[in-house]
Amino acid sequence: MKFASTIRAAALVTAVALLPVTTASMAAVDGRAGSEFGKLFAVYQRIKSSYVEPVEDDKLVRGAIDGMLSALDPHSAYVDGSSLQRLTTLIDGNYQGLGISIQGEDGAIKIISPMRGSPAEEAGLKAGDYITHIESKLIYGMEIDDAVAQMRGPAGTDITITIVRPGRDDPFDVTVTRGVIELEPVTHELQAGNVGVISVNEFSRDVGNDVLDSIKALQREASGRLGGIVLDLRSNPGGSLDEAVALSDLFLSKGQIVSQRGRTRGENVSYRAETVFRGDVVEGMPIVVLIDAGSASASEIVAGALQDQGRAVVMGERSFGKGSVQTLLPLSRDSAIKLTTARYYTPSGRAVQEGGIDPDITVPQLSDPDAAKRAKFRYRESDLRGHLINEAAITDKDLEKDNQDDPRFKLTAAELKDQGIEDFQLHYALETLRRTSKTVVASSGAE
Repeated sequence: MKFASTIRAAALVTAVALLPVTTASMAAVDGRAGSEFGKLFAVYQRIKSSYVEPVEDDKLVRGAIDGMLSALDPHSAYVDGSSLQRLTTLIDGNYQGLGISIQGEDGAIKIISPMRGSPAEEAGLKAGDYITHIESKLIYGMEIDDAVAQMRGPAGTDITITIVRPGRDDPFDVTVTRGVIELEPVTHELQAGNVGVISVNEFSRDVGNDVLDSIKALQREASGRLGGIVLDLRSNPGGSLDEAVALSDLFLSKGQIVSQRGRTRGENVSYRAETVFRGDVVEGMPIVVLIDAGSASASEIVAGALQDQGRAVVMGERSFGKGSVQTLLPLSRDSAIKLTTARYYTPSGRAVQEGGIDPDITVPQLSDPDAAKRAKFRYRESDLRGHLINEAAITDKDLEKDNQDDPRFKLTAAELKDQGIEDFQLHYALETLRRTSKTVVASSGAE
């Protein structure tokens, strides 16, 4: 596939292709475009001659490029230097810092999600929080790379950041002790009732094989036949398209996994299950996929594929809605543009962009005491200024489900804590699979 590298961008991780840009294609403009470029040059000349201070050409050109790309959508951008290096280098080992994914929004820094088990999560940072100060210094308008550089540092050192949290009146300081962020894309655990939980934290290299290894390990650990699998994609910002396809292919015997469509023929690609080599590795075993508002990009590809193929029940909350493809187009040896070139579609033809994946069963995170308060401040692709529009996009109002009458949905966070339930969404998924497993066993015995 042409997606040559996996990137961890400052906001969401996505698959990026490397394609050349020819001088001829860059130079080809029609008469109308030439007129518009005349305006651009006139502004350049006026600034050079009349601005209160001398301005270097590279600053003006960079500003013009940034302006053009930011006018398109939130994910198209000009990258060079350290930004380009971060985009084109696959993160395999570890780094020292806080462990958060962030997004620039109108000059502010917004947390997409803290990584599971990271110092940021342990310190109580949450998706949707805004970082306004680092060590009491205002960072509004700061470049993402500069903010990332300030937050990273030796493990064991402290950093104090100021947080503005929707639903809370006043800003507050949080001191986080930096740690070594071990990039464990896949973890697994066997739960009671022979139900396996596989957590996929990001779609970096070899995630498909890592999930397969987890399945085999769970099958060895189970006392008897494995009764079901919870595939936990919550707060997973995405990653390699290839790995999303590989993971989906583990559970599908045939059919389409995902397609992408763009303006050029080369961007129209369909990815299908490789039935000749693999098939469904768990042979129809019940699967629940957990998603939430932090599940984006590659996570949505997997959830949408398994949902449309009828292979899994999707539970949780509507996903982020990052359904666009970014291609990295080199301009020179040390600069490039990251340009949105296509949209993703699920096997049934649903556009992932903006609307995201609607779960089959909406399950709130009741074990979070602040969940209800923050619900109206959920942060998704549709909240980004200038995002690509999907006319068929759904809204939270569309997600009202009959299962909200379930008596378990009436429990408070305190009541759940008294019952020893730390993660209600996971608990609900496990209980569903256990009931399914018992029903299957009972039916087999009757025969």
